Amino acid sequence: MKLSEIIKHANGEVLNPSVFSDYDIVGGCGADLMSDVLAAVKPGAVLLTGLCNPQVVRTAHVADVRAIVFLRGKQPTPEIVELATQENIPLISSGMGMFELCGRLYKAGLHSLESNWDGFHE
Repeated sequence: MKLSEIIKHANGEVLNPSVFSDYDIVGGCGADLMSDVLAAVKPGAVLLTGLCNPQVVRTAHVADVRAIVFLRGKQPTPEIVELATQENIPLISSGMGMFELCGRLYKAGLHSLESNWDGFHE
């Protein structure tokens, strides 16, 4: 799915248009724990998150995330936008919550890029 399609489904706003490229996004992940992103997300994903701090951009860079969508209308600081721009990571803001946007994107054909946690038991 093209990043522009994800933005359309998210009713999103691109926050750093200078690095926007209409990437092919092969899957997605919704997470607020950056340790989960590092442990489970495969390269090429779009990250949907409610966390809005510089660590999100740093984690996305290490995990080879193609774009970040901040949820619930969150707006990163100029410093976060500048860091993402330096790392060539498009930032998008969406007024939707994680559950709704994950569902919309999955229904539209975007698949999960999270590893399964087969060893996890409650």
